[in-house]
Amino acid sequence: MSSTVFDAALAELGERNRDEVLAAFAALEHGREPVAEAQLVALRDATVRRDLQRLLARVGRTLVRVGSTHWTTGFRDDITAALAAEGTTAQSSMDRAVLVLVLIHSVAIPRSQGLIGGDSWTSGHPTSVDELTRYAQLPRGEIRPALQRLRAAGLVQIAPARGRTTADAGPAYLPGPALHRLTKAARERLEHELILAAAPDSPLAAAIRARRPGRPTAEGSDDT
Repeated sequence: MSSTVFDAALAELGERNRDEVLAAFAALEHGREPVAEAQLVALRDATVRRDLQRLLARVGRTLVRVGSTHWTTGFRDDITAALAAEGTTAQSSMDRAVLVLVLIHSVAIPRSQGLIGGDSWTSGHPTSVDELTRYAQLPRGEIRPALQRLRAAGLVQIAPARGRTTADAGPAYLPGPALHRLTKAARERLEHELILAAAPDSPLAAAIRARRPGRPTAEGSDDT
């Protein structure tokens, strides 16, 4: 990030608020998991939280609420749109395909069956490597390396062994904590893509396709 932009934003704050904002910035930007609101003054105090939001905006980031008690940070929607327009992505097409499969099997299908609710990526329905290789038309030799890369990026995580049967040889995967960094608008876009991939002939998929032309680009962020 530009130190000039960063320093200029900090210079606008009082000394106490500056320390609180810096502490929250470091915890949110570098922490693997969302941070509880009660842990940081800059999250539970609305005035200091606005200062933190202004600092994040200077560097293309925004606060993202996770549930009712936790926060993390992610790219602002306008920055995400600009990167997408440029074709910029951190993941290869293989990594994206494997991630979508994990999300379909561990989130989209269980949600359609009423097993999980809301728009959270938290799931108790892991996807095994066997499932991915059985149902995916992807080269078998490329799925495991893709999962390793996705895990390193925090986009998937290995499910706990407890509760799984002995027949479940090898690791199984769940959505990773990095997905919490999606803003509300970004979550909605990804959910739409999952519906189109998992149930392309459903009425909901038809409604999504009907709304696609002329969609407005979201510029806001989650409530702060």
